[in-house]
Amino acid sequence: MLNSLRVVCSARAALVRTSRLSAALPGHSLSSSLLPRGDTWPCSMDTRAPVKDRGLSYHTSPSHSPRSFCTGQVHLSCWRCQQPLDKTPAFFCLSCEAVQPPEQEVSYFEIMACDHTFTLDAHKLQRRYLQLQRALHPDNFGQKSVTEQEFSESQSALVNKAYTTLLKPLSRGLYMLELQGMRIEEGTDSGADTEFLLELMEINEAVDEARTPEEANQIGQDTKGKLADLTERIDAALREAELQTARALLAQMKYHANIEEKVKEKLREFM
Repeated sequence: MLNSLRVVCSARAALVRTSRLSAALPGHSLSSSLLPRGDTWPCSMDTRAPVKDRGLSYHTSPSHSPRSFCTGQVHLSCWRCQQPLDKTPAFFCLSCEAVQPPEQEVSYFEIMACDHTFTLDAHKLQRRYLQLQRALHPDNFGQKSVTEQEFSESQSALVNKAYTTLLKPLSRGLYMLELQGMRIEEGTDSGADTEFLLELMEINEAVDEARTPEEANQIGQDTKGKLADLTERIDAALREAELQTARALLAQMKYHANIEEKVKEKLREFM
């Protein structure tokens, strides 16, 4: 029944392996307070992605796509009625309305109908997520065949993964590097210099020693400003394909994001 699932270009036929992008920014002796949530990159992502939908539109900016797809036209067919699926991603067959299996080689940006950019529209991302989940949630397929139930579960899970990966700047940036072939593994040199690390330790100590909500809030505001500046610099580096620069800036973003979370925990103590 599934023999005609996909006819994909031979150069891209192999499944993309799930990659855990974790970098502990090692090579430095840091106190545990510097990394309150652990010292690994919060990204473990499967770059496989789904396909078509009934009226669910998508648009991406091909000029920004780092992937090299084969130039020959790929014809996809519905697993149930064999009618051609002429959109990617295709979540549903427009002829028989059967939910389709996830399709490999479609990026999270395409799934979520977002431009391939570091500074994507978070509100648009959320709207797309809610739209897809309303259509693909497994509860909608309780009376369907076992095959469609399985496909809806895998599609829904993939949409969740795409959404959570693109929602936060850090995981989004790491995913963009992965699409460019750069994986950040645990044990990779972060490039963080001693001066930067000493500054972080001082900020963490200031959070620990904060005695009023106002003091903690001030640190939080300063950290937000630094994260905003890093966002602009990372976006510029990715646009210019300066991947090593983007990687080093993402390492800094991880540290400041940890401080931001620590400030939130401190503020909860005052409640």
